[in-house]
Amino acid sequence: MYRTHFCNDIREKDIGSKVQLAGWVDTIRDHGGVIFVDLRDDTGITQTVIHDEEMLKGVNKECVITVSGTVALRDPETVNEKLDTGKVELVVESLTLLGKCKNMLPFDIDDSRGTREDVRLKYRYLDLRSKRLHNNVVLRSKIIRKMRACMEERNFLEIQTPILTASSPEGARDFLVPSRLHKGKFYALPQAPQQFKQLLMVSGFNKYFQIAPCFRDEDARQDRSPGEFYQLDFEMAFATQDDVLKVCEEVVYDVFKSFSDKKISEAPFRRITYKESMMTFGSDKPDLRNPLRIIDLTNFFAGVDFPLFKGKPVRGIVANCDGQSRKFFEDSLKFAMSIGMKGLGYLTLTDGEFKGPIAKFLNDEKKAEITELSGIKEKETLFFICDSKAIVDREAGQIRTWLGENLDIIDKDAFEFCFVVDFPMYEIDESTGKVIFTHNPFSMPQGGLEALLTKDPTEVLAYQYDLVCNGIELASGAVRNHDIDIMRKAFEIAGYSEEELEKRFSALYTAFQYGAPPHAGMAPGVDRIVMLLADEESIRDVIAFPLNGNAQDLLLGAPSEVTEQQLLEANISIRE
Repeated sequence: MYRTHFCNDIREKDIGSKVQLAGWVDTIRDHGGVIFVDLRDDTGITQTVIHDEEMLKGVNKECVITVSGTVALRDPETVNEKLDTGKVELVVESLTLLGKCKNMLPFDIDDSRGTREDVRLKYRYLDLRSKRLHNNVVLRSKIIRKMRACMEERNFLEIQTPILTASSPEGARDFLVPSRLHKGKFYALPQAPQQFKQLLMVSGFNKYFQIAPCFRDEDARQDRSPGEFYQLDFEMAFATQDDVLKVCEEVVYDVFKSFSDKKISEAPFRRITYKESMMTFGSDKPDLRNPLRIIDLTNFFAGVDFPLFKGKPVRGIVANCDGQSRKFFEDSLKFAMSIGMKGLGYLTLTDGEFKGPIAKFLNDEKKAEITELSGIKEKETLFFICDSKAIVDREAGQIRTWLGENLDIIDKDAFEFCFVVDFPMYEIDESTGKVIFTHNPFSMPQGGLEALLTKDPTEVLAYQYDLVCNGIELASGAVRNHDIDIMRKAFEIAGYSEEELEKRFSALYTAFQYGAPPHAGMAPGVDRIVMLLADEESIRDVIAFPLNGNAQDLLLGAPSEVTEQQLLEANISIRE
């Protein structure tokens, strides 16, 4: 037996008891004849007292030891209120060294934030010993347990779907796995269990879920892992969009309420159309904590003789910049230029008069009109964003975010949720000019087959929806296209022949001809939920063993070269 108690278990009730603990040496403090060793395990820290320094021969920080002794009350002046065990200590009678540790650690575990990420990832097992990352992994486990409980309470069945599957065009690059038995052919790791969960609905299961691993060969971001991620994947038969959103908001609200003291949007969450979201927030991932809103001033400037805004869409944002220095406005212009804008005009209302370079182009009637249109008040500033239709909304959204952050008006003590709905079914690929799917190709178009037959593709809306929290997309989902005729037409518009459709999606194509129920689903992202609840800026800090930003595993050395024999067995040759 290595221990009778965990380090965080002993209390005043244990005084006088014989106890054995095991763990890592957190600190060693030599007070001249008396040595204090803080022992750390998975649960916490206990102070131990050693009177024979010979016990510590070969022992240094981060060694693994087991100690036996008697629990004693600390002297009043040495009580540590920061520790749960801070009123007691273990007087050590015997010590055994279980695992040696080098004297020089690659970095200070207690302050790993100050270490380069590549070093932390190379020695991830040390990084995970830090209280912050250790707590993040524990939190992740608890959140996933809560998610499972929430789904089971709602009678969802947990069903596992394959990891080795077929390649399909779902919006990102596949990870391919060569087949040994079938020369020249490949498996793909699933970007999501999309087809399988739909096939489960066709198979007669009513409600499915799993904590699903998803694999996409994408570039890393602060909120995106470059190789794999996990999502709470669920699907429901005979379900509408409202049914799915109700489950999502109940489960997500329950999870956030269980693990955070911040203000949380009450269910039902606000629903915002994609069109409104782009116009009002300049993003399809609106951060509702930011009180600033974007207004459309295109029609207003159509009647103003201002050459730079003529014939172009114009957006406006009113912000209270009272007390800001000239540098603030210079910095706002620098930021605008850094995102590709040609400038950033503005007007400030001071003593009832507009100040700014655009003011001279406005007569009294137009000044009154823009005051009413924008709602600008005394000492507030109206910023103008003007560019092509394709980019003006996103630029306005970036300016809105910059202003919110630099004016410090974003509520950091809140989780603001909303659903973005009514996404366009199709969009025009800027590089090819062809019609492509905007999101999930298996979504049901609003209006069904008639909409596909009679509307311009870019005017067709889909039953697609996202869950957004604090400007981060937490989930995506859709009412699925379960009708074979609608499926044929939907893919035809995107340039797929029926032969190609049948070949690329043969399982769904065939299954939908054998009685498919209406079904819908969604998939909240586990990693991003944990990142928000852990209050971390990088998603890699809530994943036990993440890839770095360059899609490398610095701990195990992946991706790595393999032997010629392995390549031969997989029927692979490497091109120079």
